[in-house]
Formats: sequence, structure tokens, C-alpha cells
Amino acid sequence: MQKLKLAGLSILSGLLMGISWPATGDLSPVFFIALIPLLYVEYTISQNPDKYKSRHVFYNAYLAFFTFNVFTLWWIWYASEAGMIMVGIIYTFFLAVTFLWFHTTKKRLGEKRGYIALIILWLGFEWLHFNWELAHPWNTIGNAFANYPELVQWYEYTGVLGGSLWILVVNILLFKVFRKTIILGEPVKNNLKLLGIVSAILIIPSAYSFITYNNYSETQNPIEIVVIQPNIDPYYDKFNNMTEAEQVDRILSLAREKITPNTRYILAPETAIPRGSRESEYESNYGIMEIRKLIQEFPTIKFVIGISSRIDYGLSNKKPTATSKQNGITKEWYDSFNSAIFIDDSPTIQTYHKSKLVLGVEKMPFTNFLAPLEKFALNLGGTFGSLGVDKEARIFKDDSIGIAPVICYESVFAGYVSSYVKKGANLIFIITNDGWWKDTPGYKQHLSFARLRAIETRRSIARSANTGTSCFINQKGDIINATDWWEEDAIINTLNTNDKTTFYTENGDLLGRVSAAIAVLLLLWSWTIKIKGRFIKQKND
Repeated sequence: MQKLKLAGLSILSGLLMGISWPATGDLSPVFFIALIPLLYVEYTISQNPDKYKSRHVFYNAYLAFFTFNVFTLWWIWYASEAGMIMVGIIYTFFLAVTFLWFHTTKKRLGEKRGYIALIILWLGFEWLHFNWELAHPWNTIGNAFANYPELVQWYEYTGVLGGSLWILVVNILLFKVFRKTIILGEPVKNNLKLLGIVSAILIIPSAYSFITYNNYSETQNPIEIVVIQPNIDPYYDKFNNMTEAEQVDRILSLAREKITPNTRYILAPETAIPRGSRESEYESNYGIMEIRKLIQEFPTIKFVIGISSRIDYGLSNKKPTATSKQNGITKEWYDSFNSAIFIDDSPTIQTYHKSKLVLGVEKMPFTNFLAPLEKFALNLGGTFGSLGVDKEARIFKDDSIGIAPVICYESVFAGYVSSYVKKGANLIFIITNDGWWKDTPGYKQHLSFARLRAIETRRSIARSANTGTSCFINQKGDIINATDWWEEDAIINTLNTNDKTTFYTENGDLLGRVSAAIAVLLLLWSWTIKIKGRFIKQKND
């Protein structure tokens, strides 16, 4: 019965985290208490070493985080069963291991250092999860505040990991209050100082954020942008039933309805030109030829649009790149890309290849070692196997304006988006195809995370989705002029550029880097104590 009680409390933690999350509850303040049941489980296990082993911490942590991940990310199943399995099983495993390391560190280094270790290990893992081959930072817990930009204007200093730190510190301190008053029976008045500290930690960042939100003023230099939402079914029409000409014609027709003499940019979604055009033959692509005609008609406009592109390498005895594939007939090598292109009245077309690819859909992790398995990557973009990438962010240059062409999943990577800005981006254009997930929390969460990118970088955002939600986002994270789900539409608005950089843009995930480095030292210290203890025990025996 006691084990069932602990399991129930672990599930409760997962449910509380779930209802805190954007689009699956949106009660983000609940996250400030969501970890308390799981911390109580860990405390109970640590107080009963004869009855429980460390593995019981792992089991219960796994149960809590599995509940959280399934509650918030079940919709991935629509697009990728493999992706859902990766998130539900593998990502949960990493979180549970992180929590287990906290438990073992606390046993060896003491309670105070143990809870500090929880913060450091967690932030270190979240930073790692932004940057390694198995990256899936969707459920970075600082994302919980994505629909409350009034609370987190200070992300321009810390990034989303600052929100994770906020949540962890408050949960740990409130658990201490809970333990002292409820478990140990101390009078509440004995804990007023601790409650005061918790109140200050909650109020001071919130108050600063509200003041900043209400007083933030954008430099006025408006740029008029038309955003297209063609609403083409990604499963039945985009790569099968509709021709490329039909899709491009729809986009251009929608654009014509909105273009004014002041329009500077037209933004169309990810893979809006879907057929795998050779980059060396761009000018013979139907979509690009039609866009050229539109620009001749309206010479002041520039087009940013998604395209499925490829680069051919010819015959070779060696594989040219880790992601390249060989034509079964000609034996020539090529790479496929999920790309964004910038077209204006010049003969040059600027191209950026998506760098942060979706696991199990656009890439197989550790490509150099697992290349034989890439045939199992899913076909959700007109190509099979791992796609090629650019090694770093690239901006589109338009006179004095730099544009960040952020493609779909990349908008979840806070540090990566900030790297565009560090290279000179004054505006952020997000192109995506959120129709894979149908009318679920998925596309709503994806949109909400873009609001945090606007705050972190203080850059205005234009967002073009194949279907819902396309919109504009100002530098405070407010959504402007949003489209509805599953509707063909075009919207027009002005955004202000910005050339000032935030502390976060300049320094990136400083919290994460420092935490990851300290986490390694903490684990080495903990393991050294364990080995030393065993040596002393053997010597005494």
C-alpha cells in the first residue's frame, strides 16, 4: 500500500506539471507546487533506507515524468509513432536519471548540497538537451510561462532556463515548508522567514516583469509584411494530390489580395514549394518563376518562402556527407534539405538549410554511426532518411535589414534563435507546417514558444504556418492578428525592426553552461565519496 501511495503521488506530480503546460491546462503558476509530491516521495524513500532502494526513486520519477510527457505531448503520435516513443520513453528516462542523480548526490553530500545539486543537474540536463544529437527541448520547464509574457520579461537576461530555475527553487523551498509544518509538525510561525523568502522569489521577478511589460517601448520603424496561410493538408494534398503549381498559385493569389504599395516582405510557410528542387536549377522551378513574375509586377516586395531543395554531388567512391544518399539508378550522390529561400529583384537567391531537425522524422541521430538505420526515418516532407543541414544559423540580408529564417522546430531552440540575432537579424520570420499534428495542443504550444523567443531577443516575429496559427508577435511577446485553425488566409501588419541586443542574445544559455560544468564536478565529487567509502569499508572488514 505504501508503494502504491508513492506511485500515486508521483502520478500527481506528473498531472500537476501537465495542467501547468500551455494548451493542456495553461495554469502555469501550478508548476510552482507541481514537484512537491515527487520531492515528498524522494524524501520518504531516503528516510527509509531499509525498506527502499535508490531504484525506487528512479521508478517513481519515471512514472511522474512519463505522466507529464504523455499528458502534454500525446499529439506527436499523429505525426510520428517513433517520435512519440522517443519522447515518452527515452526523454522520460533522462529526466528520471537526472532525478536519481539528485537523490544519490543528496545521500552522499548532505541535504542542503543535495537540493542545490537538483537545480544544477536539472539545468545542466536542459542545456544538454538543447545541444546534443537527441535534442528535444520542447518540455524545458521554463516554457510553462509561454502564454504569460507579462510574468517573464526578464527572460531577455536569462532565457527560458531562468524560468526553469525559478520553478525549481520555489518547489524546493515550498517542499521544505511542507516538510517542516506538515510532516514534522512545526508551527507555521517558525517558518515565516522561509515563507517570506519564497514570497520574495515569486513577487520580485513578477513585479519587475509587469513593470517592464507595461513600459517597454519599441523603436518605431515599421516594415509592412504579408503572411500567407495556404491551408494545404500535409497528409493528403501537399506531397500527393495537389500539384506544385496549384499550391504556389494559391499562395500567390492570397498574396495579391493583401499587397499594398508599402509591402516589403511576403512570408510563406515551410515547404511551400514542395517537390525537391535542385538548387542549381532554381530558376527553372515553377514556384520561383511565378514569384519572379510577381516581383516584376510589384518591384518593392521580397519573398521568403519554404522549399524542399537538394544538392547533387555527382559520382564518387566515397559518401560526400554523413547525410547524403545515393540514387539507385545513376549512383550519384545528393543531399535533401528543408530550406528557406529569399527572393528579390536581384538574380541571387539566398538559401538557408534547416539545422535543427526533428528526430525520427527528418533525421536519424548520430548519423555517422547509425547511417544504416536512416531508412527507418519517416517520410514527412517528400524525402526519406536524414536531411542535410547548415552547420549554423544564417541570416538573409536585405540592405540594412537582417532576417532570421527560422524553420519550424528551430523556434523551440532558444539559444539557436538568439544566434541569428547575434549575427545581425533585426526581424525573425518563422515558417512552419503545424498541420501534421491536426487540431491538438501541438500547434498551440509551438506558437506559444515563439512568444518567448521574441522576449529573449527583443525581436518582432512574423509567423507563417501552413495552417493555424499564422500571426505577428511584438517584442514583448504579444500575439497580433492571429489566423484561425484550418482556414486559408492572408494577413498584413507592420513590425518594428530592432538592432539592440539583449544580455541573453550576447551570452546565450549562461545558466545552462555553468550548471552543466558544475554538474560534472558534483557527480565526480559524489562518486569519489562513494568509492572512498567502499575502500574504507573494505579496509575495516
